[in-house]
Amino acid sequence: MRQRGLPPLSVVTGFVFFLAAVPAVRAESVSFRHEVMAVLSKAGCNQGACHGNQNGKGGFKLSLRGEDPEFDLDSLTHDMLGRRTDAIRPAASLLLVKATAAVPHEGGKRFDVDSLEYRILHRWIGEGLHGDPVKAPTLRRVDVTPTSQVLLEPVDRVQLQVRATFSDGSTRDVTRLAVYEPSGMAAFVTPEGEARRQQTGESAVLVRYLNHRATVQLAFVPARPNFVWKDVPEANFIDRHIFAKLKTLRTLPSERCSDSVFLRRAYLDLLGLAPTADEVRGFLNDARVDKRARLIDRLLERPEFADYWALKWSDVLRNEEKVLDRKGVQAFHHWIRQAIADGKPLNDFARDLIASRGSTYVHPEANFYRALRDPQARAEATAQVFLGIRLQCARCHNHPFDRWTQNDYHSLAAFFARVDYRILENNRKDRLDAHEFDGEQIVLMAREGEVKHPRSGDAMRPLFLGAPTPRFGDSADRLTALADWVARSDNPFFARTQVNRIWHHLMGHGIVDPNDDFRASNPPVNGPLLESLSKDFVEHKFDLRHTIRTIMNSRTYQLAALPNETNRDDETNFSHALVRPLQAEQLIDSFSLVIGVPVKFNGYPLGMRAAQLPGVPTFRRQRDQGPTPAEQFLKVFGKPDRLLTCECERSDDTTLNQAFQLLTGELMNEMLGAADNRIGKLLAAKKSNREIIEEFYLTALCRPPSAKELLATVALVDRATDRRAALEDVVWGLVNAKEFLLRR
Repeated sequence: MRQRGLPPLSVVTGFVFFLAAVPAVRAESVSFRHEVMAVLSKAGCNQGACHGNQNGKGGFKLSLRGEDPEFDLDSLTHDMLGRRTDAIRPAASLLLVKATAAVPHEGGKRFDVDSLEYRILHRWIGEGLHGDPVKAPTLRRVDVTPTSQVLLEPVDRVQLQVRATFSDGSTRDVTRLAVYEPSGMAAFVTPEGEARRQQTGESAVLVRYLNHRATVQLAFVPARPNFVWKDVPEANFIDRHIFAKLKTLRTLPSERCSDSVFLRRAYLDLLGLAPTADEVRGFLNDARVDKRARLIDRLLERPEFADYWALKWSDVLRNEEKVLDRKGVQAFHHWIRQAIADGKPLNDFARDLIASRGSTYVHPEANFYRALRDPQARAEATAQVFLGIRLQCARCHNHPFDRWTQNDYHSLAAFFARVDYRILENNRKDRLDAHEFDGEQIVLMAREGEVKHPRSGDAMRPLFLGAPTPRFGDSADRLTALADWVARSDNPFFARTQVNRIWHHLMGHGIVDPNDDFRASNPPVNGPLLESLSKDFVEHKFDLRHTIRTIMNSRTYQLAALPNETNRDDETNFSHALVRPLQAEQLIDSFSLVIGVPVKFNGYPLGMRAAQLPGVPTFRRQRDQGPTPAEQFLKVFGKPDRLLTCECERSDDTTLNQAFQLLTGELMNEMLGAADNRIGKLLAAKKSNREIIEEFYLTALCRPPSAKELLATVALVDRATDRRAALEDVVWGLVNAKEFLLRR
């Protein structure tokens, strides 16, 4: 008779047999977290297009990019009664036979039987499918060498070395287990970590091992055996950084642009319109060596500068009438414009917006929150506009190309959980559209409210992105705390984002591009330049005008668009000016200036320029009265609806509709045919054909006509039976010329 409480002999015997069948976990056993999880990432098994999909594939689901190792361990060993792994016969495991295509697999062959991936999985299965001990060291960081490399032809490859550092201080070479994701077509990286040239150019390689990342920047440079660097004058630190990199790339910068090109470029970039004929004459006849610097200083103080740069900020701050209503749009635009006109430091500008509350009419900055109706939208907008971080991917899962996690996302959103609204009135016309507002609102802070994690349901503690955060009491002002952190001089994100945005507007391409998408897989094309610009911006109290002045006085900004033999393929290193189309407002305001006819916008006084419009043509005006030709023109040429917190919403793609507007559009015909336009006034003033043509060349192209152009156009008008019609043809030709339509 057995003792009470002891198991029967058969159970004990079976347990002993089980222990004998499972190998003991040795110190050198395969690590599930550090090796098996790495293999699943390396083979692409846990990608969104495969088993990392939210619904899995073929009944098998893994966490996306290995975010949840515990879930993956359970899925591999217990899901579907553990049929995917066979500890007795490892080679028969579905995990292996499908990945090697021994049986049909929708994802195709992922690795070979003799590969490192196969050996790791086979050994792990044979060892008993164990997880890691609770006290096992955790991954702390990943380092890659080289971090950057310029490879001069005929050298066409470089071996990357990836080393992981763990919490116990140990390190390990994980080159073969890391995932390599190159950007662009210049480089291809083998599974063993050898980066090979596919074509000349630059490529950033994102190196990912488990949940840590590092970036390698590679440049494959043609030999150019006859290349000789020519010393180019440097105006300031911008040129030093730009030219240093160009020298390593064996690329020469273009020549300095002409005075007429610089003049038009400066007016368009700072004021959004072209200079008058008298302004062109004055600048071209000025013999002073510092006339370009003097011009920049004058333009920065003109009222049109505040108009044009308020337009840029209104685009990203979603200043549109459907949500803000017309009065709110006008109040918000006036507040933005006044801040720029007064020279408010950009960090104070950001602080005022983030901490704003009160009546959207009395405190216009509170309109920042009027279009952002939930904590998540507020967090995404704040991160993108002020920190240069696109957090949207981290809302549902960890960011695939950066360090930001789902916890980071919802911890930032927690700052905005208590933002609320008191709607004093809403006179919307469409009662079925809950997103339309027409009337005053009060933005306020509720006494309670939290953001909860979508998976755990836990209330999230407000945390700054990537920075230490104090604990907030229940009555703490979260918005002010966040605003103060964003505006601090040591904030790691704000300054770099703003100088990069300014650089993008002046140069046509960001140092980081898109200009609001800083991430590990999108490094700056010139890191030292971005760092120096950011430091200079902070040292000069976040002064918008100072940074603009610094950039525009550099030789880099003043380079010509005409490329040379070494830089004709360069689109990212600023070796020459990038030719780009005029924006919608620049184009229509320049048309108006050249032809001498104001354009009409519904609800605004005649003579208001497009760059001065507070909002965009709205659905309400289009229902009550048709859009004017000028409003149609703006829409066709890419003026954004301001429904996104992103400058990407503005389009500059050329379309057939744009060509139609330029060639035969109603607006163009109305302006050219107006009796009292510039043509009519010059004819009434008894100007000669030569004088009229010279006037239009100066106004449209910022230069006098060449001798050949002047001879041909004067002869055309002289022999015409209808002098005015001939002059209209000349002007039509000028405003349809590439030299007018493009910013060079």
